[in-house]
Amino acid sequence: MLLAVISDSHLGAPSPWLESVYARHLAGADALVHCGDITAESVWAFFLQHPNFHACRGNCDWTLGSLLQPVARLSLGGLNIAVTHGFGPRSEVPRRVAQALGPEADLVCFGHTHARYFSDEHGALLVNPGSLAEGSLALLTLEPGQRPACRFVDI
Repeated sequence: MLLAVISDSHLGAPSPWLESVYARHLAGADALVHCGDITAESVWAFFLQHPNFHACRGNCDWTLGSLLQPVARLSLGGLNIAVTHGFGPRSEVPRRVAQALGPEADLVCFGHTHARYFSDEHGALLVNPGSLAEGSLALLTLEPGQRPACRFVDI
């Protein structure tokens, strides 16, 4: 199973660039998660075309507050997955999300720092795809009984 993870798209509206990224890297994924800072309802609506799209609210998602929750939870490939934007000083975000969500999740997807991250921390596997706006996303292969494999993609 292929899980596409994006975050921090920071776009005011869908664009030809976003359509190209979606077609090339996201449309074929079994699931697509966005770790917040979508920033525009039209961009959120664009991502809803994916049949298995999940998202959480980021600190810049002022207009999406009623549509998104701070944490999205899903089960894929035998894993309990939590999706959050992240909070606190950027240097502390991995530790904070691991402590807050790690006890309940096998995989925690987060954003906020705009920095790629893939590591085990406090009993949970964490992934931050970096910022989509800055040309980064993550593709994870989920196989039952195996540690997910992560590949970061430069756009």
